[in-house]
Amino acid sequence: MTGDAEETDGTWDLHADLESVRRALIEWYEDDHREFPWRRTDDPYAILVSEVMSQQTQLGRVVEAWEEFLERWPTTAELAAADRADVVGFWTGHSLGYNNRAKYLHEAATQIETEYDGEFPETPGELEELMGVGPYTANAVASFAFNQGDAVVDTNVKRVCYRAFGVPDDDSAFESAANELLPAGHSRVWNNAIMELGGVACGQTPRCDEAGCPWREWCQAYASGDFTAPDVPTQPSFEGSRRQFRGRVIATLREYDELEVDTLGHRIRVDYAPDGEDGREWLEGLLADLEDDGLVAFDSDDDGEPVVRLKR
Repeated sequence: MTGDAEETDGTWDLHADLESVRRALIEWYEDDHREFPWRRTDDPYAILVSEVMSQQTQLGRVVEAWEEFLERWPTTAELAAADRADVVGFWTGHSLGYNNRAKYLHEAATQIETEYDGEFPETPGELEELMGVGPYTANAVASFAFNQGDAVVDTNVKRVCYRAFGVPDDDSAFESAANELLPAGHSRVWNNAIMELGGVACGQTPRCDEAGCPWREWCQAYASGDFTAPDVPTQPSFEGSRRQFRGRVIATLREYDELEVDTLGHRIRVDYAPDGEDGREWLEGLLADLEDDGLVAFDSDDDGEPVVRLKR
């Protein structure tokens, strides 16, 4: 059928009228789509912040944090000059996921100011040189800020390609198919459109007719009624995780100048006991990770007791 995909010498043949497929999706997106403030800008810094924030947070919750972040640090120069602990504290206070992302964003801003004279790199390869920017984020920024990215392949895009064109559940196959679909010179609108399709019409529970999916004509899943989707790794539970306690450590140390290690332990968990299973040894391991990330530092008080503080 017209929606079947085949692999021929490493290239995916979608067996569809690609021009019609592309035109249908772009027209659908431009006719009506969700409004997010970062879709109304081509400022690469603002787009980078939105991409990093969106990695573990629902888009609806990102809007307020994104606006507040840019109000506080509106340029890479101001972010680079900021106290890293303040940036990490903002991240923790808005429940934006791993604190490392705040640290890397701060370091990327510093790179742009010191290594690129305040000018953002524009291609995916150049953007990957920034701290914490991987292939996905580099493509997103290159696409949405400079309209010169490759195909962005996230969970939504994989699900769409798998259902519509029968692309196997394989990362290289998804990347190949997504890049074949991408119309040259239109990465900004295309990547926004195909992610919107996966987020609005082709979610875990599809809304093909309700959302007016523009690909129903070519879609295998729509024709067969089989809407299975690629396996997606389950996000580990946040409650009780090391990630949660890392956040509590940062938040607590922002409130106090410094704390003895055991005092800190009692403040971040009610069941803390120095000699217990989740006691001093567990906490020191957690703090060692934060020290390696450049977020905390150890010291001693006047009595020689170990204390920990945020690294400024």
